[in-house]
Amino acid sequence: MVCPSGAQQCSGLNVVQYDAEKLSHTLGHDFEWLAQHDETHLTPAKKTQKFSYFRFMRK
Repeated sequence: MVCPSGAQQCSGLNVVQYDAEKLSHTLGHDFEWLAQHDETHLTPAKKTQKFSYFRFMRK
């Protein structure tokens, strides 16, 4: 899921936020979405960050 309140930068680099639909569209029809795993990470500054991991397979 795209988290609009998520970080805009990480280590000085711009962050691009994807959900399964947006990533599927970006990868195109050659890839099939298989799974997604979401987790919340606690940073050293004691703030939470949401992450999503996606698994795709080339068709």
